[in-house]
Amino acid sequence: MIRLNFEGNISETENLAILADSITDVKKYLNKAEEIEYVEKKLETTSIVAVNQLYRNVYIISFNSKTFDYSNKEKLRKTGAELCSLIKKEKLKTIQITGSFGEGTLALAEGIALSAYNFSKYKSAATSTFPEKINIYSEDLNESDILDLQNIIHGVYHTRNLVNEPVNFLTAEQLGKEFKALGKEAGFNVEVFDKQKITDLKMGGLLSVNLGSPNPPVFIIAEYKPANAINAKPYVLIGKGVVYDTGGLSLKPTPNSMDLMKSDMAGGAAVAGILYAIAKSKLPLYIIGLVPATENRPDGNAMTPGDVIKMYDGTTVEVLNTDAEGRLILADALAYAAQYDPVFVADLATLTGAAARAIGKEGIVYMGTAKEELKNILENSGKTVYERLVEFPLWEEYGKQLQSDIADLKNIGSGDAGAITAGKFMQHFVKYDWLHLDIAGSAFLTSEDSYRGKNGTGTGVRLFYDFFKKLSQQN
Repeated sequence: MIRLNFEGNISETENLAILADSITDVKKYLNKAEEIEYVEKKLETTSIVAVNQLYRNVYIISFNSKTFDYSNKEKLRKTGAELCSLIKKEKLKTIQITGSFGEGTLALAEGIALSAYNFSKYKSAATSTFPEKINIYSEDLNESDILDLQNIIHGVYHTRNLVNEPVNFLTAEQLGKEFKALGKEAGFNVEVFDKQKITDLKMGGLLSVNLGSPNPPVFIIAEYKPANAINAKPYVLIGKGVVYDTGGLSLKPTPNSMDLMKSDMAGGAAVAGILYAIAKSKLPLYIIGLVPATENRPDGNAMTPGDVIKMYDGTTVEVLNTDAEGRLILADALAYAAQYDPVFVADLATLTGAAARAIGKEGIVYMGTAKEELKNILENSGKTVYERLVEFPLWEEYGKQLQSDIADLKNIGSGDAGAITAGKFMQHFVKYDWLHLDIAGSAFLTSEDSYRGKNGTGTGVRLFYDFFKKLSQQN
């Protein structure tokens, strides 16, 4: 896994990237008048100039602003992705980065590090990561800044790894094992409820979705509670953990649908990555993660359209579409979370195609009952890390679509406002401040997109790390 280091001095022999707003800032790194002239000429038409000094490669990145609002930071992350392509082409193992502005240097390093990710576990031929190490020097940064960034990057990597794993490896039980391994490494506790415990708890949503699967469900509880936590009551994160979704008897088509459904646990994977990064950075917050995990498959025992099931809190639900399963398992987790008397609860889920169709891969649909202050902090974090949020309403009228003739609720609406009616369904099980994030559009990409790459993106990790860090700094 890529390493980021804080360096006190710049090596004269290692490959170097310089973030600068004028040629004056880079002259001391160039050996000849010809190099300076070449760089000056190239910077008229391009933002990255490469200079081969025989013993090392030097990259000059021009950035003519010292104001680092969220859009400028994003430009530098994307520039980092472009630079990473050049680094990969030259197969450079190490790159050092320097610049006269710390925030910009961090954003550039973040773009490189996120772009360096590759998932090669199942490749027969050996593959390498370029770069393997990023050394960062800036008078405006300190070692803790670099360590925090490394922890965030590693959290994203772990989340991407989980999302990219196929279900013939990553069953629900294996997801529980992966959580335990990450908890042991980072410093948070993990308990995994097996099928018998889930049955004893009468989690009817999770058990019903699991009926068609040959593999049992699990319910994962991850707890990070440092001695110096500033909150007595926990923040709770809930992640959808459908490790594979065929749609059940309401079967999905295969192309561009079922063939991508190993990613339907991206919300659960994000919870793992968020807790990993927070625990590694030792943020002083008490946080609990809950992940109901199962497959959704069809067989002779599978849940059937028209079935009525009883949820953990006693609510009866008429299941009219077995492919609207995520809300069923999340509802059990949302009801279970009430026992912690949480400050607030947020769930992350690849829940609806409607959310993806509404805003595409460029952002996250969210809704909920949390206080405006929390919403504002989260939206601000979304801008900071460029995982932007769009709030959808939870108007009372949407609840009418979920009225059942024979049960307390039905699990789908009439077709309109599908992302909202999914959230409205889950709101029924909530008795605290709550936010629902539908990450269906951005969690898994079928084509390359700058530093987000292709396949699992790690959506949610950087967002919630920044959000919780802001909360920790308010007290």
